[in-house]
Amino acid sequence: MDANALMMPVEVGVRVFDELDRLLGAYEAVVPHAVHEELEKLSASGGDEGRAASVGLDLAADCESVATEESYADDALFALGTGGEVDAVVTNDGPLRERLLDAGVPVIHLRGRNQLTRTQP
Repeated sequence: MDANALMMPVEVGVRVFDELDRLLGAYEAVVPHAVHEELEKLSASGGDEGRAASVGLDLAADCESVATEESYADDALFALGTGGEVDAVVTNDGPLRERLLDAGVPVIHLRGRNQLTRTQP
């Protein structure tokens, strides 16, 4: 899961884990350390984005935290996806989504206002 996925509950009103339950049934959510670091920086910025990032950090605490060699969050997610360590990446970031799909990695993203969907490459 990337930072914007974990910030969805505040930013767009999506109950991301309820949607993942609906879409996937059983799953194990993982968050790279780089995403934790991104959320920590964003939460310190204050404002609406900071509040959304703080909620994202709380949600990330319920996920397995994984280490990667990459320090940039998008690169960490790409490495996990292309390395076969995850079945899909949850992101609403357009460029990352395209990069993942081009590499053959399924992506879970926002569809419409409040539903997640899974896109196969």
